[in-house]
Amino acid sequence: MERSKGYALMFLLGAFIAGGALGFTADRVIDSGHRRDMHGPRASRQKMAEELKLTPQQQASIDSLMEQKRQQIVALYKPVKPQLDSIAIAARVVSDSTHAQIKRLLNADQQTKLDRMRAAGRRDLGERRRKDTIGRPPGTPPF
Repeated sequence: MERSKGYALMFLLGAFIAGGALGFTADRVIDSGHRRDMHGPRASRQKMAEELKLTPQQQASIDSLMEQKRQQIVALYKPVKPQLDSIAIAARVVSDSTHAQIKRLLNADQQTKLDRMRAAGRRDLGERRRKDTIGRPPGTPPF
């Protein structure tokens, strides 16, 4: 029984990671020619409303359905959120360890550049995450 729970959790984690990677890639490909200042679920719904020329009634109905979907997905993630959080912490430890190992292979100049590159990458990721979470309650998945 415990083994099947482990397999189920690993499957969910794999699906979560694959979905995130696919979504991130699709967002970058599809959004490459569009405005960069619009992010998050509200912007996506606004874009859909504009492209489909939705009436206000249609837009309100769709917004309601999307909110229901969001609440259902949040409920699905609620039981596994602690595991996902602990996995994120473990991944950060692995990342930090790998960074330290790489730094040992570099000279002082290279180490400084690597640290700057890593800091810039983390800032960019933080900014993307911040934009993706605007208007979303804390702890809710980005869908």
